[in-house]
Amino acid sequence: MRTQLVLSCLVFVCIVLCEVVAGAGNVLRNNFYKSTRCPNAEQLIRDITWSKAKNDVTLGARLLRLHYHDCFLRGCDASVLLDTEGTEQSEKEAGPNLSLGGFNVIDDIKRQVEAKCPGIVSCADILALSARDAVSFPFKTLMWEVETGRKDGNVSLASEVSSNLPLPDSNISTLQQLFAKKGLNVDDLVALSGAHTIGFAHCGAFSKRLFNFTGKGDMDPSLNATYAESLKKSCTNLANIVEMDPMSSTSFDSNYFNILINQNKGLFQSDAALLKDTNSVNVVKKLQNDKAFFVEFGKSMKKMGAIEVLTGNAGQIRKNCRVKN
Repeated sequence: MRTQLVLSCLVFVCIVLCEVVAGAGNVLRNNFYKSTRCPNAEQLIRDITWSKAKNDVTLGARLLRLHYHDCFLRGCDASVLLDTEGTEQSEKEAGPNLSLGGFNVIDDIKRQVEAKCPGIVSCADILALSARDAVSFPFKTLMWEVETGRKDGNVSLASEVSSNLPLPDSNISTLQQLFAKKGLNVDDLVALSGAHTIGFAHCGAFSKRLFNFTGKGDMDPSLNATYAESLKKSCTNLANIVEMDPMSSTSFDSNYFNILINQNKGLFQSDAALLKDTNSVNVVKKLQNDKAFFVEFGKSMKKMGAIEVLTGNAGQIRKNCRVKN
């Protein structure tokens, strides 16, 4: 009996020490949770996400956008998930973030993970993993590698959004500057823009291109005229939504690049901006087939997912993704 008790204590101490060691480094790693008290965390998150994606073809686009908007502010620290506390509005209250979705999905995944592994898995990792898993669901395989070990941040400020987040009307210079600021290059800029191959957008995000491009009631001449006319019919109300990748908005593929460079059907000004620079045009051309796009997108998602992460003793593991502990 005593021997069994001693062995049990040693196993517990070993697990705790493994968690300390796993959290001691300041880098992300593959299968971070394997050596913690939640060794099956990634599989659990995948199972929950896939069960939701089965009945929601828009889930991948919503979680991918949520992850992207999170990483470009204070790094991938789940700050975009925090609700406003006091008088200072949080990131999710900023104009560009008002149309974000997927918060309830992350809440539910977190609740189920906490029920099995309390205090182990961060909201930041749940967001990064579930975004990958939701996009991967139709393929029944993981489309890119997600390293884990992120901690959750404690600061979320709406006032920081506009100066850090690439916007639908950003030109090529602004896009390159904002991406470079986060350690990303033109290859990453183009590859990550390919996320626009899935999902929908509100007409208000690009209406200027249709109705008042230069302030004279004109249309953006770089936009396919026939496509523009169809968009005008769909955008009688700025709250209306349209496909970002027409006729292919639920398929994660390279169609976005094909219609961008061959038909001038990039929905946003930031899409069309990719055709204003020789280097970005070369990348667009390279990503016109699925295999090349999937490889490059995966590389860039891994880089984006490591932006200014909190690891080791920095940050915290939130109990509720919407509030600080």
